[in-house]
Amino acid sequence: MAALFTGKVLLANRERDELDTERELQRALDNKVLLLFFGSARCPRCRRFAPLLRDFFLRLTDQFYVERAAQLGLVYVSRDDTEEQQSRFLRTMPKRWLALPFGGAFNRELELRFAVSELPAVVVLKPNGDVIAENAVDEIRIAGPACFRNWQEAAELVDRNFLLAEDQEGWSRRSLTDPLRRIKYKETKQDEEEEDDEAS
Repeated sequence: MAALFTGKVLLANRERDELDTERELQRALDNKVLLLFFGSARCPRCRRFAPLLRDFFLRLTDQFYVERAAQLGLVYVSRDDTEEQQSRFLRTMPKRWLALPFGGAFNRELELRFAVSELPAVVVLKPNGDVIAENAVDEIRIAGPACFRNWQEAAELVDRNFLLAEDQEGWSRRSLTDPLRRIKYKETKQDEEEEDDEAS
């Protein structure tokens, strides 16, 4: 998904940090269902929909609601009249939202690419950039966070919230007994290897 934004700049909400390197974009967007939210603070329908989208996003990504965050990213594509209007709107939204800089030509390019004809619009994309839903506004209104499960299945996401055995060496402990379990299983594995060597 980061490929869609290669060579572009995304702004991290509220911090005014720019995500412009390929590595930063990959960390923020790869292996996630991506929502492109086309909206404007001056649009009455957008103002009514924005709190629903904020709640939808928080219920899937905020640790207050879920044990682990869903593989979901959101980029705000502004149709606001001024940069101040865009900033004021983003201040009311979750910090994990990303945004395209105000007034960029890429905003219009995305509108044309995804045939956005009305506001608000939420285009749902797979990690490879394929479209899952052309406009999920009604789906979000009706089903709420439950519709994410369908998108996740359609996107065939790989759950990276697990570790392979060889990945565990560099990770911090998850519990007090974790080091003991590692030692036990290492010894068991070494004993098995020694038995295999002796049998050969």
